[in-house]
Amino acid sequence: MSTLTVTTWSLEQTAPADLLPASPPAGDVRIVRAEVPSPEFSRFLYASVGGDILWTDRLAWSYERWREVLEKPGVETWVAYDRGTPAGYIELDPQDDGVVEIAYFGLIPAFRGRRIGGHLLSYGVARAWDLAGRLPGRAETKRVWLHTCSKDGEHAMDNYLRRGFRLFDTKVAEEPEVAAPGPWPGARTV
Repeated sequence: MSTLTVTTWSLEQTAPADLLPASPPAGDVRIVRAEVPSPEFSRFLYASVGGDILWTDRLAWSYERWREVLEKPGVETWVAYDRGTPAGYIELDPQDDGVVEIAYFGLIPAFRGRRIGGHLLSYGVARAWDLAGRLPGRAETKRVWLHTCSKDGEHAMDNYLRRGFRLFDTKVAEEPEVAAPGPWPGARTV
């Protein structure tokens, strides 16, 4: 089996003032929180956004595992819609001591390159910073972090840096090379 060298970068913000918001895109783009945990919808978003960039870690999850993760107190999924159609999402995962991880973020391929990503990331990071206001008993957010890798979209790192994230760790590892799964088994992208 062949391998692929993958570089993973970890980035962070340590104060709400670190966020450098992007301008909203033109048109009817709305960002809405998916307030009802739905394994079906979350798996659709995950597979649709990550199918062409080798997101595979959650594909084998059972329905119960999806539900367990989505029902964890404070986990939030914010979805960008372009004229009513899901365009992408950002998933927030609160951790201990006022830390929030951006667990997943991305756009469905047809919506990339239209300025939706910067807007969605800005909005999602702002929601990470004000998470305590929606979660009684939660400590104020002190740090928002994420990781991206060389398998992600070509503009991912630039978007994170333009939103005010700073690099704090880099790792390089060999991973088995796998074919991009597409949004569903057997799908091909155009």
